[in-house]
Amino acid sequence: MTAERLDGKATAQAIREELRGEVERLTARGARPGLGVVLVGDDAASAIYVRNKTTACEELGMHHETKTLPASASTEDVLALVEELNRSLAIHGVLVQLPLPPQVDATRVLDLVDPGKDVDGFHPDNVGRLVQKRPRFVPCTPVGIMELLARHGIEVSGKRAVVIGRSDIVGKPMALLLMHANATVTVCHSRTRDLAAVAREADVLVAAIGRAGLVRADFVKPGAVVVDVGMNRVEDPAEARDLLPPARLANFEKRGYALVGDVHAPSVAPIAGALTPVPGGVGPLTIALLLKSTVRAAADALGAG
Repeated sequence: MTAERLDGKATAQAIREELRGEVERLTARGARPGLGVVLVGDDAASAIYVRNKTTACEELGMHHETKTLPASASTEDVLALVEELNRSLAIHGVLVQLPLPPQVDATRVLDLVDPGKDVDGFHPDNVGRLVQKRPRFVPCTPVGIMELLARHGIEVSGKRAVVIGRSDIVGKPMALLLMHANATVTVCHSRTRDLAAVAREADVLVAAIGRAGLVRADFVKPGAVVVDVGMNRVEDPAEARDLLPPARLANFEKRGYALVGDVHAPSVAPIAGALTPVPGGVGPLTIALLLKSTVRAAADALGAG
């Protein structure tokens, strides 16, 4: 048996195409959806993420603005940009690219984002709404995973779900979404005893802990759905030979690095019923759901939500 490949790239493209008509409709009514991004510092990965988001906006005809600050920026500098985007009538979604430099108080910054423009779903008001099953905006990666499962006909109601990772961005909201969909949910973390045994109970296993290849064959119940949220850069040849299938090794040798998930795909794929690839699984969905939230925010601002 080889696991079904849950193609996040194709699902994300389908979501974008569905949004295209809505963007045109809102634009015609004078509410062209707009995304404002705050980027602080010169982190290469963050710059790539922001460029991917703005490119996706352009492809759908959405307005976008990126506000940049040097790595030496103060908390007050960042707060001023957030407030500017909060006030802008052309901006419906505000996103602060994380991580912020250590001298910047990320909690103060995220708390200042207008909850009605908080398309990342990090504001306490939106977190509380999610807890109460009254969601407005939900972190994009977990809600993207729920879309992926639904569009592949994977039912979670009544199933056992295990989430490895308890971050505010993925782990906690993922657990809440699964719970709201009537799954029985266990959240695991660095202090969980006998992690593999707990994971093996899952019908749906979500790995979001940031450790390359942590989830191996002994973590997976035969036929389980395995969602790999990890995105880890591997440069060591020995590690690459362990983590990568033969088809990807040649590319690793050419580039000198590879991106791998938290799941050891070569050992898990023959056991799982379905598995997201890395790259091309969860990653593309995050941007697609960010666009969807921004379009929704524009509709709400127009009174058409």
